[in-house]
Amino acid sequence: MRNLTFLLQKEFRQIFRNPTILRMILMMPIIQLIVIPLAADYEIKHISISVVDQDHSPYSRKLVQKMTSSGYFQLVEYTQSYPQALQTVGDGKTDIILTIPAHFERDLIKDNKAKLHLAADAVNGVRAGLGTAYASQMIGDLNREIREEWMVLPKFNELPQIDITSANWFNQHFDYHLFMVPGILAILVTMVGAFLTALNIVAEKEVGTIEQINVTPIKKHEFILGKLIPFWVLGMVSITMGVIVAFVIFRILPLGSYLTLYAFAAVYLLGILGIGLLISTFVDTQQQATLFSFFFMMVFILLGGLYTPIESMPEWAQWLTRINPPAYFIKVIRAIYIKGSTLTDLWPDFIAMIAFAIGFNALAVFNYRKRSA
Repeated sequence: MRNLTFLLQKEFRQIFRNPTILRMILMMPIIQLIVIPLAADYEIKHISISVVDQDHSPYSRKLVQKMTSSGYFQLVEYTQSYPQALQTVGDGKTDIILTIPAHFERDLIKDNKAKLHLAADAVNGVRAGLGTAYASQMIGDLNREIREEWMVLPKFNELPQIDITSANWFNQHFDYHLFMVPGILAILVTMVGAFLTALNIVAEKEVGTIEQINVTPIKKHEFILGKLIPFWVLGMVSITMGVIVAFVIFRILPLGSYLTLYAFAAVYLLGILGIGLLISTFVDTQQQATLFSFFFMMVFILLGGLYTPIESMPEWAQWLTRINPPAYFIKVIRAIYIKGSTLTDLWPDFIAMIAFAIGFNALAVFNYRKRSA
């Protein structure tokens, strides 16, 4: 116990003597937590549209006005030439081309049907898909308005109508900040825990102090705990600062208990720190540790459910998320913030995090003992 105390004193002094580490632990997550949710807007607006109007009728002008006044479309070009509009797509100025053919209004009145053509720049598939969906919905709204104008009904005869009411549970106003901020907080804590812990031990290897430690009476598990506990404490501080930033900047508070949040964070940090310690046992330089950490962070982010729902991933990817610790913590922290979930509700995830913490730290201790014997 005395050896562990000396190691903890050494680690905290070493950390506080290095202002770069403190800035990375404290300032970097705060700045990223503010900037990323403001930039990563899920709502796509100002879709550029070029209109090829070969009809110039009241109905065609009404359709163009309806789309441009919605706030989702920005009119780039209004022309009669489709090749000219297509050139703006090639130049990257237009996302959607709406072609209104000649005699559009006449065909609609005479034959009760007319055709429109939508062409989308599919380089950005998400933007093209949403733009086409928005445009199709507005065309459908115009079609319904026209049908209501033409409809002739007997007096006092009511048109059968189905009313749809909806309720948006947990996120009534579709505020994407409520969804993104907790997930980004989980990823930032992961970066701080795994990356800095790996670099810390590798730095000891590079300067040669780890050999001096190995010849002392300090036991291997004491050495691991001495490296793990300081960053665990700083990780909990980072979580606290993230919670404060989420409230001050985005006015987001967890609906669930803070005790539940910190219980999960404490166990999760132990697992993530174990990953950093495990990485450090396989590498000899900080450059190697950085590359390994970067590789794992890419996997954590892409398979964590931060941007892409896990349920929409291929089946093999969904299996990989079951051994991906951030996937559990992102799910948990969102459930606590948005749904007010309790420890009882999230008990299977808590057990999984305990298993990760025990497993990764046990592997780190075992592998460190084997390589330094």
